[in-house]
Amino acid sequence: MPQIGDLAPWLVLLTLLAVMVAFVSERMRIEVIALTAATFLLATGVIGVDDFLAGLADPAPFTVLCMFVLSAALERTGTIEQLGERVTRMAHLPRAAALAVLMIGVVVISAFVNNTPVVVALTPVVIAFARSRNEAPSLYLLPLSFAAVMGGTCTLIGTSTNLVVDGAARRLGLEPFSIFEITWVGVPISLVGVLFMALVGRRLLPARESLHDLLPDPKKRQFLAEVLVPLGSPLVGKTLDETALAKKLGARVIEVLRDDVPLGARAGSVPLEPGDRILLRTQASDLLELREKGDVVLGSDGAHALEPIAAHQTVLMEGIVGPNSRWVGRKVSSLNLQRRFGVTIVAIHRQNENLRGNFDETRLQFGDTLLLEGPPEAFRQLFDDQFLIGLTAPTIRPYRRDRQWIALATIAAVVVGASLEIAPITALALIGVTVVILTGCLEPEDAYQAVSWPVMVMIYGMLALGHAMEETGAARILVEGLVDLFAKLGPWGVLGIVYFATVAITEVLSNNAAGILMTPIAVAIAQQLGVDPRPFVVAVMVAASNAYATPIGYQTNTFVYAAGNYRFRDFVVVGLPLNVLIGLTAVLVIPLVWSFTGP
Repeated sequence: MPQIGDLAPWLVLLTLLAVMVAFVSERMRIEVIALTAATFLLATGVIGVDDFLAGLADPAPFTVLCMFVLSAALERTGTIEQLGERVTRMAHLPRAAALAVLMIGVVVISAFVNNTPVVVALTPVVIAFARSRNEAPSLYLLPLSFAAVMGGTCTLIGTSTNLVVDGAARRLGLEPFSIFEITWVGVPISLVGVLFMALVGRRLLPARESLHDLLPDPKKRQFLAEVLVPLGSPLVGKTLDETALAKKLGARVIEVLRDDVPLGARAGSVPLEPGDRILLRTQASDLLELREKGDVVLGSDGAHALEPIAAHQTVLMEGIVGPNSRWVGRKVSSLNLQRRFGVTIVAIHRQNENLRGNFDETRLQFGDTLLLEGPPEAFRQLFDDQFLIGLTAPTIRPYRRDRQWIALATIAAVVVGASLEIAPITALALIGVTVVILTGCLEPEDAYQAVSWPVMVMIYGMLALGHAMEETGAARILVEGLVDLFAKLGPWGVLGIVYFATVAITEVLSNNAAGILMTPIAVAIAQQLGVDPRPFVVAVMVAASNAYATPIGYQTNTFVYAAGNYRFRDFVVVGLPLNVLIGLTAVLVIPLVWSFTGP
Protein backbone atom coordinates (compact mmCIF):
# COMPACT_ATOMS: atom_id res chain seq x y z
CA MET A 1 0.00 0.00 0.00
CA PRO A 2 1.52 3.39 -0.91
CA GLN A 3 2.51 5.84 1.86
CA ILE A 4 1.96 9.54 1.20
CA GLY A 5 2.96 11.01 4.55
CA ASP A 6 2.44 14.76 4.92
CA LEU A 7 0.36 14.92 1.75
CA ALA A 8 -2.41 12.81 3.33
CA PRO A 9 -4.54 15.66 4.79
CA TRP A 10 -4.39 17.62 1.55
CA LEU A 11 -5.33 14.55 -0.46
CA VAL A 12 -8.31 14.04 1.86
CA LEU A 13 -9.40 17.67 1.41
CA LEU A 14 -9.04 17.32 -2.35
CA THR A 15 -11.14 14.14 -2.20
CA LEU A 16 -13.76 15.98 -0.13
CA LEU A 17 -13.91 18.76 -2.71
CA ALA A 18 -14.25 16.23 -5.53
CA VAL A 19 -17.07 14.47 -3.66
CA MET A 20 -18.96 17.73 -3.18
CA VAL A 21 -18.60 18.66 -6.85
CA ALA A 22 -19.74 15.18 -7.91
CA PHE A 23 -22.75 15.33 -5.58
CA VAL A 24 -23.83 18.69 -6.99
CA SER A 25 -23.32 17.65 -10.62
CA GLU A 26 -25.60 14.59 -10.12
CA ARG A 27 -23.81 12.74 -12.92
CA MET A 28 -23.34 9.70 -10.72
CA ARG A 29 -25.46 8.16 -7.97
CA ILE A 30 -24.54 9.43 -4.51
CA GLU A 31 -23.73 6.00 -3.12
CA VAL A 32 -21.34 5.35 -6.02
CA ILE A 33 -19.60 8.67 -5.36
CA ALA A 34 -19.20 7.96 -1.65
CA LEU A 35 -17.96 4.40 -2.22
CA THR A 36 -15.53 5.58 -4.90
CA ALA A 37 -14.09 8.20 -2.54
CA ALA A 38 -13.63 5.63 0.24
CA THR A 39 -12.00 3.16 -2.14
CA PHE A 40 -9.65 5.85 -3.45
CA LEU A 41 -8.50 6.69 0.07
CA LEU A 42 -7.93 2.99 0.74
CA ALA A 43 -5.99 2.49 -2.50
CA THR A 44 -3.74 5.49 -1.84
CA GLY A 45 -2.96 4.37 1.70
CA VAL A 46 -4.64 7.33 3.41
CA ILE A 47 -6.67 4.85 5.45
CA GLY A 48 -5.91 1.21 6.17
CA VAL A 49 -8.11 -1.81 5.63
CA ASP A 50 -9.02 -1.92 9.34
CA ASP A 51 -10.08 1.73 9.24
CA PHE A 52 -12.04 1.11 6.05
CA LEU A 53 -13.91 -1.82 7.58
CA ALA A 54 -14.40 -0.16 10.96
CA GLY A 55 -17.50 1.59 9.64
CA LEU A 56 -19.19 -1.77 9.09
CA ALA A 57 -19.00 -2.38 12.85
CA ASP A 58 -20.48 1.03 13.64
CA PRO A 59 -23.84 0.52 15.40
CA ALA A 60 -25.37 3.74 14.05
CA PRO A 61 -25.84 2.64 10.40
CA PHE A 62 -27.15 -0.72 11.56
CA THR A 63 -29.70 1.06 13.75
CA VAL A 64 -30.71 3.13 10.71
CA LEU A 65 -31.25 -0.09 8.76
CA CYS A 66 -33.46 -1.51 11.52
CA MET A 67 -35.53 1.69 11.72
CA PHE A 68 -36.21 1.47 7.97
CA VAL A 69 -37.74 -1.95 8.56
CA LEU A 70 -39.76 -0.92 11.63
CA SER A 71 -41.15 2.07 9.72
CA ALA A 72 -42.11 -0.26 6.88
CA ALA A 73 -44.01 -2.46 9.36
CA LEU A 74 -46.13 0.53 10.38
CA GLU A 75 -46.75 1.35 6.72
CA ARG A 76 -47.55 -2.27 5.76
CA THR A 77 -50.09 -2.64 8.54
CA GLY A 78 -51.87 0.55 7.45
CA THR A 79 -50.97 2.47 10.60
CA ILE A 80 -49.41 5.49 8.89
CA GLU A 81 -52.23 5.90 6.38
CA GLN A 82 -54.89 5.46 9.07
CA LEU A 83 -53.29 8.11 11.26
CA GLY A 84 -52.95 10.39 8.24
CA GLU A 85 -56.60 9.95 7.29
CA ARG A 86 -57.67 10.94 10.80
CA VAL A 87 -55.58 14.09 10.57
CA THR A 88 -56.97 15.02 7.14
CA ARG A 89 -60.58 14.65 8.24
CA MET A 90 -60.39 18.31 9.14
CA ALA A 91 -61.37 19.29 5.58
CA HIS A 92 -64.11 21.57 6.91
CA LEU A 93 -61.64 23.86 8.70
CA PRO A 94 -60.31 27.11 7.21
CA ARG A 95 -57.16 26.58 5.21
CA ALA A 96 -54.76 27.96 7.85
CA ALA A 97 -56.26 25.75 10.56
CA ALA A 98 -56.40 22.69 8.28
CA LEU A 99 -52.75 23.22 7.34
CA ALA A 100 -51.72 23.53 10.99
CA VAL A 101 -53.63 20.38 12.00
CA LEU A 102 -52.11 18.44 9.09
CA MET A 103 -48.56 19.56 9.90
CA ILE A 104 -48.84 18.94 13.65
CA GLY A 105 -50.19 15.45 13.02
CA VAL A 106 -47.34 14.67 10.62
CA VAL A 107 -44.75 16.08 13.05
CA VAL A 108 -45.99 13.71 15.76
CA ILE A 109 -45.95 10.69 13.43
CA SER A 110 -42.50 11.52 12.04
CA ALA A 111 -41.01 11.85 15.51
CA PHE A 112 -41.19 8.05 15.85
CA VAL A 113 -41.27 6.84 12.23
CA ASN A 114 -38.63 7.45 9.58
CA ASN A 115 -39.94 10.51 7.75
CA THR A 116 -39.47 9.29 4.17
CA PRO A 117 -42.03 6.43 4.40
CA VAL A 118 -44.38 8.82 6.20
CA VAL A 119 -44.37 11.19 3.22
CA VAL A 120 -44.58 8.32 0.73
CA ALA A 121 -47.61 6.83 2.49
CA LEU A 122 -49.42 10.11 3.11
CA THR A 123 -48.92 11.80 -0.27
CA PRO A 124 -51.97 10.09 -1.87
CA VAL A 125 -54.01 10.82 1.26
CA VAL A 126 -53.07 14.51 1.19
CA ILE A 127 -53.83 14.76 -2.55
CA ALA A 128 -57.29 13.32 -1.92
CA PHE A 129 -57.68 15.71 1.03
CA ALA A 130 -56.80 18.72 -1.14
CA ARG A 131 -59.18 17.68 -3.91
CA SER A 132 -61.99 17.21 -1.38
CA ARG A 133 -61.51 20.90 -0.59
CA ASN A 134 -61.37 21.77 -4.32
CA GLU A 135 -57.81 23.02 -3.85
CA ALA A 136 -54.56 22.21 -5.61
CA PRO A 137 -52.46 19.48 -3.95
CA SER A 138 -49.43 21.80 -4.24
CA LEU A 139 -50.89 23.87 -1.38
CA TYR A 140 -50.41 20.93 0.99
CA LEU A 141 -47.65 18.62 -0.29
CA LEU A 142 -44.76 20.96 0.50
CA PRO A 143 -46.03 21.49 4.06
CA LEU A 144 -46.35 17.69 4.33
CA SER A 145 -42.67 17.26 3.51
CA PHE A 146 -41.59 20.14 5.74
CA ALA A 147 -43.62 18.80 8.69
CA ALA A 148 -42.08 15.32 8.27
CA VAL A 149 -38.61 16.86 8.33
CA MET A 150 -39.41 18.90 11.46
CA GLY A 151 -40.83 15.85 13.22
CA GLY A 152 -37.66 13.94 12.48
CA THR A 153 -35.71 16.33 14.72
CA CYS A 154 -37.96 15.68 17.75
CA THR A 155 -36.47 12.31 18.74
CA LEU A 156 -33.26 10.42 18.13
CA ILE A 157 -35.08 7.85 15.93
CA GLY A 158 -37.07 10.38 13.90
CA THR A 159 -34.58 10.37 11.05
CA SER A 160 -31.48 8.44 10.09
CA THR A 161 -29.41 11.63 10.29
CA ASN A 162 -29.84 11.84 14.07
CA LEU A 163 -28.58 8.30 14.50
CA VAL A 164 -25.63 8.84 12.18
CA VAL A 165 -24.54 12.05 13.93
CA ASP A 166 -24.97 10.39 17.33
CA GLY A 167 -22.74 7.53 16.18
CA ALA A 168 -20.09 9.93 14.87
CA ALA A 169 -20.14 11.89 18.14
CA ARG A 170 -19.73 8.72 20.20
CA ARG A 171 -16.66 7.74 18.19
CA LEU A 172 -15.21 11.14 19.12
CA GLY A 173 -15.69 10.44 22.83
CA LEU A 174 -19.05 12.15 23.52
CA GLU A 175 -21.76 10.56 25.63
CA PRO A 176 -24.56 8.92 23.57
CA PHE A 177 -27.73 10.93 23.05
CA SER A 178 -30.87 9.68 24.76
CA ILE A 179 -33.94 9.13 22.61
CA PHE A 180 -35.73 12.29 23.81
CA GLU A 181 -32.71 14.52 24.45
CA ILE A 182 -33.09 16.54 21.24
CA THR A 183 -36.83 16.95 21.87
CA TRP A 184 -35.92 20.12 23.79
CA VAL A 185 -34.93 21.77 20.51
CA GLY A 186 -37.04 19.72 18.09
CA VAL A 187 -40.40 20.75 19.56
CA PRO A 188 -39.71 24.53 19.59
CA ILE A 189 -38.45 24.61 16.00
CA SER A 190 -41.39 22.46 14.89
CA LEU A 191 -43.88 24.84 16.51
CA VAL A 192 -42.14 27.82 14.91
CA GLY A 193 -42.16 26.06 11.54
CA VAL A 194 -45.84 25.14 11.74
CA LEU A 195 -46.82 28.68 12.76
CA PHE A 196 -44.79 30.15 9.90
CA MET A 197 -46.39 27.85 7.33
CA ALA A 198 -49.93 28.38 8.66
CA LEU A 199 -49.65 32.17 8.86
CA VAL A 200 -47.11 33.20 6.21
CA GLY A 201 -45.80 30.24 4.22
CA ARG A 202 -49.25 29.22 2.98
CA ARG A 203 -49.50 32.56 1.16
CA LEU A 204 -46.24 31.80 -0.66
CA LEU A 205 -47.28 28.33 -1.82
CA PRO A 206 -48.25 27.98 -5.50
CA ALA A 207 -51.63 26.60 -6.56
CA ARG A 208 -50.43 24.38 -9.39
CA GLU A 209 -52.19 21.74 -11.40
CA SER A 210 -50.83 18.22 -11.32
CA LEU A 211 -49.68 16.25 -14.34
CA HIS A 212 -53.10 14.59 -14.47
CA ASP A 213 -54.83 17.98 -14.59
CA LEU A 214 -52.62 19.28 -17.40
CA LEU A 215 -53.69 16.50 -19.77
CA PRO A 216 -56.94 16.21 -21.74
CA ASP A 217 -60.14 15.04 -20.10
CA PRO A 218 -59.61 11.36 -19.17
CA LYS A 219 -63.13 10.58 -20.41
CA LYS A 220 -61.89 11.19 -23.95
CA ARG A 221 -59.23 8.51 -23.55
CA GLN A 222 -61.20 5.52 -22.44
CA PHE A 223 -60.63 2.48 -24.64
CA LEU A 224 -57.76 0.27 -25.72
CA ALA A 225 -58.02 -2.47 -28.30
CA GLU A 226 -55.57 -5.13 -29.40
CA VAL A 227 -55.73 -6.47 -32.96
CA LEU A 228 -53.79 -9.16 -34.82
CA VAL A 229 -52.35 -9.05 -38.34
CA PRO A 230 -53.50 -12.41 -39.82
CA LEU A 231 -52.04 -14.47 -42.65
CA GLY A 232 -53.09 -13.03 -45.98
CA SER A 233 -53.70 -9.56 -44.58
CA PRO A 234 -53.13 -6.77 -47.11
CA LEU A 235 -51.13 -5.02 -44.40
CA VAL A 236 -48.33 -7.63 -44.49
CA GLY A 237 -45.15 -6.10 -45.92
CA LYS A 238 -46.37 -2.54 -45.42
CA THR A 239 -45.42 -0.14 -42.66
CA LEU A 240 -47.98 1.55 -40.46
CA ASP A 241 -46.95 4.90 -41.92
CA GLU A 242 -47.72 3.60 -45.42
CA THR A 243 -51.11 2.16 -44.48
CA ALA A 244 -52.36 5.23 -42.53
CA LEU A 245 -54.05 2.65 -40.31
CA ALA A 246 -54.66 5.01 -37.39
CA LYS A 247 -56.49 7.52 -39.59
CA LYS A 248 -58.67 4.86 -41.21
CA LEU A 249 -59.71 3.40 -37.84
CA GLY A 250 -60.07 6.74 -36.09
CA ALA A 251 -57.61 5.53 -33.45
CA ARG A 252 -54.03 5.98 -32.34
CA VAL A 253 -51.41 3.25 -32.56
CA ILE A 254 -49.79 2.83 -29.17
CA GLU A 255 -47.48 -0.11 -29.78
CA VAL A 256 -46.71 -2.98 -32.10
CA LEU A 257 -45.72 -6.28 -30.50
CA ARG A 258 -43.82 -8.95 -32.43
CA ASP A 259 -43.26 -12.21 -30.56
CA ASP A 260 -44.25 -10.34 -27.38
CA VAL A 261 -41.43 -7.84 -27.92
CA PRO A 262 -42.46 -4.18 -28.43
CA LEU A 263 -41.04 -2.50 -31.53
CA GLY A 264 -41.10 0.85 -29.79
CA ALA A 265 -40.00 3.84 -31.84
CA ARG A 266 -39.49 1.62 -34.92
CA ALA A 267 -43.15 0.60 -35.03
CA GLY A 268 -44.16 3.06 -37.73
CA SER A 269 -41.33 2.21 -40.14
CA VAL A 270 -41.02 -1.59 -39.79
CA PRO A 271 -42.97 -3.71 -42.35
CA LEU A 272 -45.76 -5.64 -40.68
CA GLU A 273 -45.65 -9.44 -40.48
CA PRO A 274 -48.33 -12.07 -39.84
CA GLY A 275 -48.83 -12.49 -36.12
CA ASP A 276 -47.95 -8.90 -35.23
CA ARG A 277 -50.22 -7.46 -32.55
CA ILE A 278 -51.19 -3.80 -32.70
CA LEU A 279 -52.36 -1.90 -29.64
CA LEU A 280 -54.77 0.92 -30.48
CA ARG A 281 -56.29 3.74 -28.43
CA THR A 282 -59.56 5.42 -29.36
CA GLN A 283 -61.60 8.21 -27.85
CA ALA A 284 -64.85 6.38 -28.47
CA SER A 285 -66.25 2.94 -27.83
CA ASP A 286 -66.35 1.92 -31.51
CA LEU A 287 -63.49 -0.52 -31.13
CA LEU A 288 -65.47 -2.50 -28.58
CA GLU A 289 -67.47 -3.71 -31.58
CA LEU A 290 -64.42 -5.34 -33.09
CA ARG A 291 -64.95 -8.53 -31.11
CA GLU A 292 -68.48 -8.83 -32.48
CA LYS A 293 -67.47 -8.03 -36.07
CA GLY A 294 -64.74 -10.65 -36.02
CA ASP A 295 -62.54 -8.77 -38.46
CA VAL A 296 -61.67 -5.36 -39.84
CA VAL A 297 -61.80 -4.80 -43.61
CA LEU A 298 -59.61 -2.08 -45.04
CA GLY A 299 -59.66 -1.14 -48.73
CA SER A 300 -61.92 -2.37 -51.52
CA ASP A 301 -60.61 -5.89 -52.03
CA GLY A 302 -62.58 -7.30 -49.13
CA ALA A 303 -59.56 -8.95 -47.51
CA HIS A 304 -59.51 -9.16 -43.74
CA ALA A 305 -56.73 -6.81 -42.65
CA LEU A 306 -56.99 -7.31 -38.89
CA GLU A 307 -58.52 -9.71 -36.41
CA PRO A 308 -59.55 -8.41 -32.98
CA ILE A 309 -58.05 -9.96 -29.86
CA ALA A 310 -59.33 -7.81 -27.03
CA ALA A 311 -60.93 -4.49 -26.24
CA HIS A 312 -61.45 -3.05 -22.82
CA GLN A 313 -62.17 0.14 -20.97
CA THR A 314 -59.18 1.82 -19.33
CA VAL A 315 -58.42 4.37 -16.65
CA LEU A 316 -55.73 7.00 -16.23
CA MET A 317 -53.69 6.72 -13.04
CA GLU A 318 -50.81 8.73 -11.66
CA GLY A 319 -47.86 7.03 -10.01
CA ILE A 320 -44.55 8.25 -8.69
CA VAL A 321 -41.24 6.37 -8.73
CA GLY A 322 -40.46 5.86 -5.05
CA PRO A 323 -37.09 5.71 -3.30
CA ASN A 324 -37.03 1.90 -3.24
CA SER A 325 -38.56 1.23 -6.64
CA ARG A 326 -36.76 -1.32 -8.81
CA TRP A 327 -37.43 0.95 -11.77
CA VAL A 328 -34.94 3.63 -10.69
CA GLY A 329 -32.19 3.93 -13.30
CA ARG A 330 -33.88 1.60 -15.82
CA LYS A 331 -34.94 2.44 -19.36
CA VAL A 332 -38.67 2.39 -20.02
CA SER A 333 -38.14 -0.03 -22.90
CA SER A 334 -36.64 -2.61 -20.53
CA LEU A 335 -39.73 -2.65 -18.30
CA ASN A 336 -42.03 -4.24 -20.92
CA LEU A 337 -45.00 -2.47 -19.36
CA GLN A 338 -47.50 -3.41 -22.03
CA ARG A 339 -46.60 -7.10 -22.05
CA ARG A 340 -46.25 -7.51 -18.26
CA PHE A 341 -48.99 -5.23 -16.98
CA GLY A 342 -51.06 -4.11 -19.97
CA VAL A 343 -50.39 -0.44 -19.26
CA THR A 344 -48.98 2.37 -21.38
CA ILE A 345 -47.11 5.50 -20.32
CA VAL A 346 -48.97 8.60 -21.49
CA ALA A 347 -46.64 11.22 -20.00
CA ILE A 348 -43.72 11.62 -17.60
CA HIS A 349 -43.26 14.64 -15.35
CA ARG A 350 -39.73 15.41 -14.21
CA GLN A 351 -38.45 18.55 -12.50
CA ASN A 352 -41.26 20.79 -13.74
CA GLU A 353 -41.08 19.38 -17.29
CA ASN A 354 -43.70 17.21 -18.95
CA LEU A 355 -41.93 14.66 -21.13
CA ARG A 356 -44.03 13.36 -24.01
CA GLY A 357 -43.65 11.23 -27.08
CA ASN A 358 -41.70 8.00 -27.16
CA PHE A 359 -40.19 7.13 -23.80
CA ASP A 360 -38.25 3.96 -24.71
CA GLU A 361 -34.81 5.48 -24.04
CA THR A 362 -35.88 7.44 -20.96
CA ARG A 363 -34.21 6.29 -17.76
CA LEU A 364 -36.55 6.66 -14.82
CA GLN A 365 -35.40 8.57 -11.75
CA PHE A 366 -36.58 8.74 -8.16
CA GLY A 367 -39.40 11.29 -8.02
CA ASP A 368 -40.54 10.90 -11.65
CA THR A 369 -44.32 11.12 -11.92
CA LEU A 370 -45.86 8.85 -14.54
CA LEU A 371 -49.31 9.08 -16.04
CA LEU A 372 -50.30 5.60 -17.18
CA GLU A 373 -53.30 4.19 -18.99
CA GLY A 374 -54.54 0.64 -18.66
CA PRO A 375 -57.21 -1.60 -17.14
CA PRO A 376 -57.91 -0.93 -13.44
CA GLU A 377 -56.75 -4.36 -12.32
CA ALA A 378 -53.29 -3.77 -13.83
CA PHE A 379 -52.54 -0.98 -11.38
CA ARG A 380 -53.11 -3.21 -8.37
CA GLN A 381 -50.00 -5.23 -9.20
CA LEU A 382 -47.95 -2.10 -9.95
CA PHE A 383 -48.80 -0.59 -6.59
CA ASP A 384 -48.80 -3.84 -4.59
CA ASP A 385 -45.26 -4.64 -5.73
CA GLN A 386 -44.20 -1.02 -5.08
CA PHE A 387 -42.93 -0.42 -8.59
CA LEU A 388 -44.90 2.82 -8.29
CA ILE A 389 -46.66 4.70 -5.53
CA GLY A 390 -50.20 5.61 -6.53
CA LEU A 391 -51.05 9.32 -6.49
CA THR A 392 -54.49 9.41 -8.08
CA ALA A 393 -56.02 7.77 -5.01
CA PRO A 394 -54.74 6.36 -1.72
CA THR A 395 -52.80 3.15 -2.17
CA ILE A 396 -54.79 0.04 -2.99
CA ARG A 397 -52.13 -2.24 -1.55
CA PRO A 398 -53.78 -4.71 0.88
CA TYR A 399 -52.86 -3.87 4.46
CA ARG A 400 -52.35 -6.30 7.32
CA ARG A 401 -54.53 -4.35 9.72
CA ASP A 402 -55.03 -7.31 12.05
CA ARG A 403 -51.34 -7.01 12.98
CA GLN A 404 -51.41 -3.27 13.42
CA TRP A 405 -51.29 -3.50 17.20
CA ILE A 406 -48.16 -5.65 17.01
CA ALA A 407 -46.30 -3.06 14.93
CA LEU A 408 -47.41 -0.24 17.23
CA ALA A 409 -46.50 -2.17 20.37
CA THR A 410 -43.08 -3.03 18.93
CA ILE A 411 -42.24 0.59 18.11
CA ALA A 412 -43.50 1.66 21.54
CA ALA A 413 -41.34 -0.98 23.22
CA VAL A 414 -38.24 0.20 21.34
CA VAL A 415 -38.93 3.83 22.29
CA VAL A 416 -39.64 3.08 25.96
CA GLY A 417 -36.74 0.63 26.25
CA ALA A 418 -34.31 3.12 24.73
CA SER A 419 -35.55 6.02 26.87
CA LEU A 420 -35.20 3.94 30.06
CA GLU A 421 -31.79 2.69 28.85
CA ILE A 422 -32.86 -0.93 29.32
CA ALA A 423 -30.58 -1.85 26.41
CA PRO A 424 -28.73 -0.04 23.60
CA ILE A 425 -31.08 1.21 20.90
CA THR A 426 -29.30 -0.93 18.30
CA ALA A 427 -30.16 -4.10 20.22
CA LEU A 428 -33.75 -2.98 20.82
CA ALA A 429 -34.23 -2.08 17.15
CA LEU A 430 -32.88 -5.47 16.03
CA ILE A 431 -35.25 -7.26 18.43
CA GLY A 432 -38.10 -5.14 17.04
CA VAL A 433 -37.24 -6.10 13.47
CA THR A 434 -37.24 -9.78 14.40
CA VAL A 435 -40.65 -9.43 16.08
CA VAL A 436 -42.39 -7.70 13.15
CA ILE A 437 -41.05 -10.31 10.72
CA LEU A 438 -41.88 -13.35 12.87
CA THR A 439 -45.41 -12.07 13.54
CA GLY A 440 -46.10 -11.45 9.84
CA CYS A 441 -46.30 -7.65 9.97
CA LEU A 442 -43.74 -7.84 7.17
CA GLU A 443 -42.55 -10.60 4.90
CA PRO A 444 -38.76 -11.00 4.74
CA GLU A 445 -38.87 -9.71 1.16
CA ASP A 446 -40.71 -6.59 2.36
CA ALA A 447 -38.04 -6.05 5.00
CA TYR A 448 -35.23 -6.21 2.44
CA GLN A 449 -37.10 -3.85 0.13
CA ALA A 450 -37.81 -1.39 2.95
CA VAL A 451 -34.12 -0.66 3.46
CA SER A 452 -32.78 2.21 1.36
CA TRP A 453 -29.60 0.45 0.31
CA PRO A 454 -28.21 3.46 -1.59
CA VAL A 455 -28.45 5.47 1.64
CA MET A 456 -26.70 2.70 3.57
CA VAL A 457 -23.84 2.46 1.07
CA MET A 458 -23.51 6.25 1.04
CA ILE A 459 -23.34 6.33 4.85
CA TYR A 460 -20.58 3.72 4.97
CA GLY A 461 -18.61 5.49 2.24
CA MET A 462 -18.90 8.88 3.96
CA LEU A 463 -17.94 7.33 7.31
CA ALA A 464 -14.63 6.28 5.76
CA LEU A 465 -14.09 9.80 4.43
CA GLY A 466 -14.99 11.31 7.81
CA HIS A 467 -12.56 8.95 9.56
CA ALA A 468 -9.82 9.95 7.11
CA MET A 469 -10.43 13.63 7.89
CA GLU A 470 -9.96 12.98 11.60
CA GLU A 471 -6.93 10.67 11.37
CA THR A 472 -4.95 12.71 8.82
CA GLY A 473 -5.55 16.10 10.40
CA ALA A 474 -7.58 17.41 7.47
CA ALA A 475 -10.41 18.33 9.83
CA ARG A 476 -7.94 20.23 12.03
CA ILE A 477 -6.74 22.27 9.05
CA LEU A 478 -10.31 23.30 8.27
CA VAL A 479 -11.10 24.02 11.91
CA GLU A 480 -8.07 26.23 12.47
CA GLY A 481 -8.99 28.29 9.44
CA LEU A 482 -12.61 28.68 10.57
CA VAL A 483 -11.67 29.54 14.16
CA ASP A 484 -9.22 32.18 12.99
CA LEU A 485 -12.01 33.78 10.93
CA PHE A 486 -14.87 33.62 13.43
CA ALA A 487 -13.40 33.26 16.95
CA LYS A 488 -14.15 36.93 17.69
CA LEU A 489 -17.88 36.15 17.36
CA GLY A 490 -17.76 34.07 20.53
CA PRO A 491 -19.25 30.57 21.07
CA TRP A 492 -22.79 31.68 20.25
CA GLY A 493 -21.77 33.29 16.97
CA VAL A 494 -19.58 30.34 15.96
CA LEU A 495 -22.48 28.00 16.80
CA GLY A 496 -24.59 29.96 14.29
CA ILE A 497 -21.83 29.63 11.67
CA VAL A 498 -21.67 25.86 12.22
CA TYR A 499 -25.46 25.57 12.00
CA PHE A 500 -25.91 27.53 8.78
CA ALA A 501 -22.81 25.98 7.18
CA THR A 502 -24.35 22.55 7.81
CA VAL A 503 -27.65 23.70 6.29
CA ALA A 504 -25.83 24.99 3.20
CA ILE A 505 -23.98 21.69 2.75
CA THR A 506 -27.22 19.74 3.24
CA GLU A 507 -28.99 21.78 0.56
CA VAL A 508 -26.49 20.69 -2.10
CA LEU A 509 -25.33 17.27 -0.83
CA SER A 510 -27.57 15.19 1.42
CA ASN A 511 -28.58 15.22 5.06
CA ASN A 512 -26.57 12.15 6.08
CA ALA A 513 -23.46 13.22 4.19
CA ALA A 514 -23.60 16.67 5.77
CA GLY A 515 -24.02 15.17 9.25
CA ILE A 516 -21.06 12.82 8.85
CA LEU A 517 -18.77 15.53 7.44
CA MET A 518 -19.67 18.30 9.89
CA THR A 519 -19.74 16.36 13.18
CA PRO A 520 -15.95 15.96 13.57
CA ILE A 521 -15.45 19.55 12.42
CA ALA A 522 -18.00 20.83 14.95
CA VAL A 523 -16.37 18.88 17.80
CA ALA A 524 -12.92 20.13 16.83
CA ILE A 525 -14.15 23.74 16.66
CA ALA A 526 -15.62 23.48 20.16
CA GLN A 527 -12.39 22.01 21.49
CA GLN A 528 -10.40 24.79 19.82
CA LEU A 529 -12.66 27.38 21.48
CA GLY A 530 -12.37 25.58 24.83
CA VAL A 531 -16.11 24.93 25.20
CA ASP A 532 -18.30 21.83 25.49
CA PRO A 533 -18.77 20.15 22.05
CA ARG A 534 -22.31 18.89 22.75
CA PRO A 535 -24.24 22.04 21.69
CA PHE A 536 -22.23 22.10 18.46
CA VAL A 537 -23.09 18.45 17.74
CA VAL A 538 -26.77 19.21 18.41
CA ALA A 539 -26.54 22.11 15.94
CA VAL A 540 -25.18 19.77 13.27
CA MET A 541 -27.84 17.15 14.05
CA VAL A 542 -30.68 19.65 13.70
CA ALA A 543 -29.23 21.59 10.76
CA ALA A 544 -28.50 18.47 8.72
CA SER A 545 -32.24 17.75 8.61
CA ASN A 546 -33.79 21.21 8.52
CA ALA A 547 -32.99 22.13 4.93
CA TYR A 548 -35.99 23.47 3.02
CA ALA A 549 -34.65 25.74 0.28
CA THR A 550 -33.99 23.13 -2.44
CA PRO A 551 -35.79 19.98 -3.63
CA ILE A 552 -32.55 17.99 -3.31
CA GLY A 553 -31.73 18.93 0.29
CA TYR A 554 -33.91 16.20 1.73
CA GLN A 555 -35.38 13.05 0.20
CA THR A 556 -38.95 13.95 1.12
CA ASN A 557 -38.57 17.27 -0.72
CA THR A 558 -37.45 15.38 -3.81
CA PHE A 559 -40.49 13.13 -3.56
CA VAL A 560 -43.12 15.90 -3.40
CA TYR A 561 -41.25 17.99 -6.00
CA ALA A 562 -42.79 16.02 -8.85
CA ALA A 563 -46.01 15.00 -7.11
CA GLY A 564 -46.96 18.64 -6.49
CA ASN A 565 -45.68 19.93 -9.85
CA TYR A 566 -43.43 22.38 -8.01
CA ARG A 567 -40.67 24.48 -9.47
CA PHE A 568 -37.23 24.92 -7.97
CA ARG A 569 -38.01 28.53 -7.06
CA ASP A 570 -41.00 27.41 -4.97
CA PHE A 571 -38.61 25.78 -2.51
CA VAL A 572 -36.45 28.91 -2.42
CA VAL A 573 -39.39 31.28 -1.89
CA VAL A 574 -40.97 29.23 0.91
CA GLY A 575 -37.97 27.32 2.25
CA LEU A 576 -35.31 30.02 2.51
CA PRO A 577 -37.15 32.18 5.06
CA LEU A 578 -38.12 28.99 6.89
CA ASN A 579 -34.45 27.97 6.98
CA VAL A 580 -33.50 31.31 8.50
CA LEU A 581 -36.35 31.36 11.03
CA ILE A 582 -35.78 27.80 12.25
CA GLY A 583 -32.02 28.34 12.28
CA LEU A 584 -32.28 31.42 14.48
CA THR A 585 -34.66 29.57 16.79
CA ALA A 586 -32.30 26.58 17.05
CA VAL A 587 -29.22 28.74 17.68
CA LEU A 588 -31.13 30.59 20.42
CA VAL A 589 -32.51 27.45 22.11
CA ILE A 590 -29.53 25.07 21.91
CA PRO A 591 -27.18 26.90 24.34
CA LEU A 592 -30.06 27.32 26.81
CA VAL A 593 -30.40 23.53 27.01
CA TRP A 594 -26.79 22.44 26.41
CA SER A 595 -24.50 24.96 28.05
CA PHE A 596 -21.18 25.89 26.45
CA THR A 597 -19.53 25.19 29.81
CA GLY A 598 -20.88 21.64 29.96
CA PRO A 599 -23.11 19.92 32.52
